[in-house]
Amino acid sequence: MRTTADDGPGVIPITNVDHLRAAKSVIRREAEVLQLLADRLDETFCDAVRLINQSSGTVIVTGVGKAGLIGRKIVATMASLGTRSTFLHPTEAVHGDLGCLDSSDVVLALSNSGSSEEILRLLPALSKFKIPVVAITRDDSNPLARGSRLVLQIGHHVEAGDLQLAPTVSTTAMLAIGDALALALSRATGFTEGDFAVFHPAGTLGQRLKPVRELMRSGDQLRISSDTATVRQVMSELSRPGRRTGAVILTGTNGAISGIFTDSDLARLFEHRREYLLDEPISQVMTVNPTTTRPNLLLVEAIQLMSELKLSELPVTDETGIPLGLLDVTDVLDVSSIAAAADVQNTSIKSADSLAHRLC
Repeated sequence: MRTTADDGPGVIPITNVDHLRAAKSVIRREAEVLQLLADRLDETFCDAVRLINQSSGTVIVTGVGKAGLIGRKIVATMASLGTRSTFLHPTEAVHGDLGCLDSSDVVLALSNSGSSEEILRLLPALSKFKIPVVAITRDDSNPLARGSRLVLQIGHHVEAGDLQLAPTVSTTAMLAIGDALALALSRATGFTEGDFAVFHPAGTLGQRLKPVRELMRSGDQLRISSDTATVRQVMSELSRPGRRTGAVILTGTNGAISGIFTDSDLARLFEHRREYLLDEPISQVMTVNPTTTRPNLLLVEAIQLMSELKLSELPVTDETGIPLGLLDVTDVLDVSSIAAAADVQNTSIKSADSLAHRLC
């Protein structure tokens, strides 16, 4: 790669400023096209959402080259949001993979020009199987568009860069349409964060979408006592093996939670020279009616609650107030670091969802 004048006579040096200018130009160009695409989206998009949502089969995404790679990403996004989908390579399709198709399916075909030979060879077979085709292509007058039931037009755009050859603007537009479809479909099916957690059980993303009950301390890990016991009795008689919680849950005569007493509360008794309260009922020094949560609350929501209220321990109860568990801040340290990122993600999803809602 030639980047300096030392590479040969007549070669113009390329500086960091040049690189940055070129990179910013590419990104701005793609951003402009996305804005144009959003402005021109029409009822056909809503028709595509309804067609896919009403089908009982699978969304079969197909494309060749760079469009095919975008298609694979669309498949991954749809699948993660509850829309059953798979990628079908157009060349492999005509060599036996057409056997995976069913008349209940919908095909989403990607081709900027709409003239890709590999894609066009599929159309007769799809017509024979009576499978509707939704095309993502530049206009409605190319061969792919004419053979499709619905056409989502991305428009005629000059690709980014000096050569204007590599698929950049066109593939960005295809990806944006695919993302919009995936999110609109998830909204149409009532897809929830809980559903999302089912498809993402691993990693920090899966952890933060788990319900509190899957991470809370329970059973022998809890320290629960009557609020009539003394502080000394509670602290000396409730030792537990293994992980030690930093709080004792106190209950009233009906077994429901009435308060919480933390290690920090105990330390403050000594700091303020109030040791005489050690032999008084713990109800005198406990936090009365503490904040609690339910076991089905998503962990990310519990983390947000603990952060806002500056809580180190969060008791978990049933609807009658009977303690079921305790969420300790040390249990969620690995997950809480992504809670802020969750807010950003939710905002982005809601923005895209809002656009689809206004259209449909």
